[in-house]
Amino acid sequence: MTVLRAPARRSRAALLSRIVAALFGGYALAALTSVAALALPLGTVEAVLAGMQASFLVYAGAAIWVFAARSALRAWLGLAVVAVPLLAMACKVWAEASA
Repeated sequence: MTVLRAPARRSRAALLSRIVAALFGGYALAALTSVAALALPLGTVEAVLAGMQASFLVYAGAAIWVFAARSALRAWLGLAVVAVPLLAMACKVWAEASA
C-alpha cells in the first residue's frame, strides 16, 4: 500500500475543493443569477428568459474561474464575492414576491 506524503495529500485536497467549488458553487451562482434577473426592469417572461440564459454563462464562467485561480481559497473567495450582490438582489425579489 502506498502512503501519500503531505504535499500530495494537500494537492489532492485542493483539487477536490476546486471540483466541489465548480460543481456546487457554480450551481449556486447560476441559480442566484436566474432569480436575481427578475429584479431587472423587464417583463416577467423576458426576465425569466434572460436569467435562464445568463445562468448558463455564469455557470461556465464559475467553472473556468475556479480552475484558473491561483489557489482553492481564492477560487472560493471569488465565488463568494460574486454571490453577495446576487444574493442581495435575489432576496429583494423574494421579499417582493412574498409581499
